[in-house]
Amino acid sequence: MTTISTAQARLHHHREQFPALANKLYFNYGGQGTMPKATMDTINQTIAHIQDIGPFGNEAGNWLTAQMQTVREAIASELNVTTDTIAFTDNVTVGCNIAMWGISWQAGDHILLSDCEHPGVIATTQELSRRFGVEVSICPLKATLNEGDPVAIIAQNLRPQTRLVVLSHVFWNTGQVLPVEKIVEVCRNNNSFLLIDAAQSVGALPLNLTELGVDFYAFTGHKWLCGPEGVGGLYVRPEVLNSLHPTFIGLYGIIVDSHSQPVDWKPDARRYEVSTPAYPLYFGLREAIAIHQQWGTPQERYAQICRNSEYLWQRLAALPDVKCLCTAPPECGIVSFQLTNHHSLKLVQFLDTQKILTRTIADPSCTRATVHYLTLESEIDQLVEAVAQFCRIG
Repeated sequence: MTTISTAQARLHHHREQFPALANKLYFNYGGQGTMPKATMDTINQTIAHIQDIGPFGNEAGNWLTAQMQTVREAIASELNVTTDTIAFTDNVTVGCNIAMWGISWQAGDHILLSDCEHPGVIATTQELSRRFGVEVSICPLKATLNEGDPVAIIAQNLRPQTRLVVLSHVFWNTGQVLPVEKIVEVCRNNNSFLLIDAAQSVGALPLNLTELGVDFYAFTGHKWLCGPEGVGGLYVRPEVLNSLHPTFIGLYGIIVDSHSQPVDWKPDARRYEVSTPAYPLYFGLREAIAIHQQWGTPQERYAQICRNSEYLWQRLAALPDVKCLCTAPPECGIVSFQLTNHHSLKLVQFLDTQKILTRTIADPSCTRATVHYLTLESEIDQLVEAVAQFCRIG
């Protein structure tokens, strides 16, 4: 057996742990990943175990506390950070809100964000502007997908009053990967905080946030990590911890005295946590991370994602009626493309009838297919053939 066939056999065997991959062609990891069976089993077993020992008692409390620490360790291992820098959240949007509302805003302060940010982030900046008189401006980075320097454009749009820059590490619409390490330097030289929306990067890119130096990094577990929805986190750089005040406040984020009175914040990122988390879901995320790590390191997984996205990009670019947004192979698992004679929504609806799951993007209007290290080359071939078929008959 050749090395290639051995690798393929190993991947086929690994994929058996993901039941959703058995009866469809899945290209929506950027929206929600396919959960491994061990994650679903862990969720159910955790619920049953908690009920068995009593959901509110010393035994349950001690067990849950110890188990949640292992979840922090699993997340920290993916991000190359220490566990005390991680706050548990429900999703990316909650993490972004913690960072954005926790700054002491003054009228005339400035927020800079790109023209490729998620509507939830945009809406939050609009409300900050309404309440506090903060100015918000948009940095035109969409046009730098294939040419231009996003770092230079960000630098040009910074102001002395810029308190916060909000950017995605990977743009959810075009798949552009920003050089965050260079942007960190530009922001720090301007005394601006940098918040990164990591919806499309955690679980997809190899990350070392300690070296990267970003101030706030909000992520989710339900996309590229293939965990359940409802679990995520916020990384807070230790040096800026005391500059970010808690907005959502509860028992889990505070220190209490012997009379159960609050006396201080937790000394680390736990100060941004509020109250009872969805324990079974977090334990499920831990299992999903462990399964990915069984297959390969973050670097190995990323390399396979890039091989898959390059193959899909090449196959799509060869079709006469298809235009890929990227003019070179993508640096992530997002491949967005347009049809010259048909609307993206009709294509996505057609693919759905073939049990091929993709999605539309409104701006720029396109179809987005996302490939994982789990994706098979044969699945990519079937997607491309289906797109070609639609172009012929659509």
